[in-house]
Amino acid sequence: MVKKYDAIIIGGGLGGLTCANRLAVSGHKVLLLESHIKLGGLATWFKRKGGHIFDISLHGFPIGMIKTCRKYWSKQIADSIVQLKGIRFDNPQFSFTTTFDKVDFKRLLKEEFSINQEVIDDFFHTVRSMNFFDDQSMTTKELFEKFFPGNDAVTRMLMEPIAYANGSTLDDPAITYGIVFSNFMDKGVFTFRGGTDVLIKAMADILETNGVDVRLRSPAQKILVRDKKVYGVIANGEEYHCDAIVSNANLISTINDFTGASHFDDDFIENVNKVRLNNSSCQVYIGIKKGEKIDYIGDLLFTSTAGKFDSKMLCAKDVTSRTFSIYYPDIRPGTDMYSIVASTNANYDDWADLSEENYQRDKKRLIDTSIDALEKYIPDIRRKIDYIEAATPRTFKHYTRHLRGASFGTKFEGLKVSMELPKQIGGLFHTGSVGIIMSGWLGAVNYGVIVANNVDKHLRKC
Repeated sequence: MVKKYDAIIIGGGLGGLTCANRLAVSGHKVLLLESHIKLGGLATWFKRKGGHIFDISLHGFPIGMIKTCRKYWSKQIADSIVQLKGIRFDNPQFSFTTTFDKVDFKRLLKEEFSINQEVIDDFFHTVRSMNFFDDQSMTTKELFEKFFPGNDAVTRMLMEPIAYANGSTLDDPAITYGIVFSNFMDKGVFTFRGGTDVLIKAMADILETNGVDVRLRSPAQKILVRDKKVYGVIANGEEYHCDAIVSNANLISTINDFTGASHFDDDFIENVNKVRLNNSSCQVYIGIKKGEKIDYIGDLLFTSTAGKFDSKMLCAKDVTSRTFSIYYPDIRPGTDMYSIVASTNANYDDWADLSEENYQRDKKRLIDTSIDALEKYIPDIRRKIDYIEAATPRTFKHYTRHLRGASFGTKFEGLKVSMELPKQIGGLFHTGSVGIIMSGWLGAVNYGVIVANNVDKHLRKC
């Protein structure tokens, strides 16, 4: 490592990786610091004995990911993005399979829920027109009441998958729902064929080709500030100087821990203190024995035993709703392995202070109840399982260093704070998961591009 760079990126999530790549392509000398043993942030994976590879997170993103990856990464990466065509809902209010696109959702609203076509068209037009600068006073609940008053079933169909995708609730601003929903409603849900390990390896190769200095096991300890401008980072006890710093870490950690609140204006810190963290997640990773097969039951299963959609119940420790991501061999070409990931939204406080004994007990209960729920769709699943383990909000906090294991960053008020960092301290930028609508793979990559453009302008002025 040299002692002087143009820009230093703290954190190798998708936003940080994309920002680093864009700056390198623009001719800047870039250092990327990652505390973990591999890149990717929450876009990651792990391997276990028996040939199992488990992808972390719910891997579904809009078609926009193809264009974004082709433009800002490579055609090879873009060409590996494929559609998931079997999105299945099963709960006490309805049960069906959909391609999860605008055409099919409009059909379902009309045929399954008897909604007037004019109302359907008006709803889709309204959410498609939403943008960051709209009035934020309307909540998602009020949006649904405006178009589908008293219709709990429609609320569930429209809201449940988005809540899994970005942690949003009925009480959040309607635009945090509308922007994400309308992106998915364009052409459906897509994933990366080959697995996350293949994707991140391809990105790492591109970073190396473009000259980014990538350092793993290198946690940033302090952002150095002088006269309201950044001048470097302390990492592994050494100072590395630069003209711009981009944090891909948690927004609140970036301000309070890495930089220090004393460097910011009091009214700005007042707004920082109002920023709420989003919820966390639990996941159960299920490996199927080599040689065993699973009949096609859909790519994503949104399952629930709850009577209706409830944002608080969706995160409750007594799980009533899960999403099963089914990984068939064609998702990882060249293998004959199947795996399943059960995902639930969760509250950090439910897991944070458990004794080790109670923690292991509750993890086992999470695993057992997930298998119980899966038996409805794969009756002989227990016989086919070769490996199983679980992750909780404590797990996510440990590996990502997100405050309270916040899988989806901050609530919407965090976006304004994130974007105003350079106005407070010259050369300090942030590209983490903020404002709900920036969560998810597509949002992370696009925010990385936006921030890279701003950093490039700053560096050229320098």
